[in-house]
Amino acid sequence: MEKNPAPQFACSQQILQTARRNVSKTTWDYINGAAGSETTLRRNRYALDSLAFLPRVMRDVSKVDAKPTLLGHKCRLPLVLAPMGSMHLMHKDGAVASSKAGGQFGVPHILSSVARHSPAEVAAANPKGFKIWQLYIRGDIEWIKPRLDEAKKAGFKALVMTVDAANYGIRDRQILNSFERPSADIQGEDRDFQAAMTWEKMAEVKKYWGGPMILKGIATAADARLAVEHGIDVVYVSNHGGRELDHGRGTMDMLPEIVQAVAGRAEVWIDGGFVRGTDVVKALCLGAKAVGMARLQAWSIAAGGTAAMAQTLLNLEEEIVNCMGLIGATSLDKLGPEYLTRVTPMGPTHEHSQFRHIGPDPII
Repeated sequence: MEKNPAPQFACSQQILQTARRNVSKTTWDYINGAAGSETTLRRNRYALDSLAFLPRVMRDVSKVDAKPTLLGHKCRLPLVLAPMGSMHLMHKDGAVASSKAGGQFGVPHILSSVARHSPAEVAAANPKGFKIWQLYIRGDIEWIKPRLDEAKKAGFKALVMTVDAANYGIRDRQILNSFERPSADIQGEDRDFQAAMTWEKMAEVKKYWGGPMILKGIATAADARLAVEHGIDVVYVSNHGGRELDHGRGTMDMLPEIVQAVAGRAEVWIDGGFVRGTDVVKALCLGAKAVGMARLQAWSIAAGGTAAMAQTLLNLEEEIVNCMGLIGATSLDKLGPEYLTRVTPMGPTHEHSQFRHIGPDPII
């Protein structure tokens, strides 16, 4: 339930606190929870926290350019608003609010096929922005084709296939809350088609789509090589935020070997625990072209819809440019692994561990 439709958030700490107050405990646990022991979720953050910067000084960093080109589209930041289902639980406008903010700001938005709003509804709110559609497989190719046609007609320029969700993760927080997934009535629950997906079937989907294609959920160098051999345009490194497979690796631990396997033949995007501009810069240093924002996106929408999401993007822009200047890099192509070193993380790592000063009403 939205309580403050147009808040002014000076930093993400305030966004997180407001989001917690605006949603029920059940929705909060749905946003923040993960599979089983939530080890994969914590490893995402641990992998990021295990890297520290090696800043270079006495360089002219009076002008810093953080604008990338993603799949041929010029964007304002190396960010992607990752696909999320059930966003209407966080705000009445759900994915529409997120896409509208992305379009206004200049970053891509990926619409989940299990979002409550249709491609046409989202396109109406974001007519000129770079829009990407994400597909879960709940039928054969004849079931898939009209959905791809609908996304194309609405102006979506690239297709994401999520490939790390053959089974729905066993999520203790949802079980304890008796949480019923609202996405079941949007696409149906016949997951056998998702579980039966193969490289050959994916190629059939890719051929019919005919445009740029992204595989989300790549976690090994072996699958990254197969992806580029099949002509995939973006290898999206992800473990679904730890929500499917428990005891997986952190995505930043996967990134270097996947970048090496791709060898420049496709763009590499990544998500998994990224909540600050410094996190984004670390991924760029290790070869990622863009970083997906998921939970931070959900918190922002819950905190205040489009206005809060836009403020989050402004905050991230400031953090990214600030970080690049402080480590001595004036553009994205100047970033590299020489700016990073491995360290022992400070304190516990979890989905909220980057928010140390959240006021008198702590949520962690």
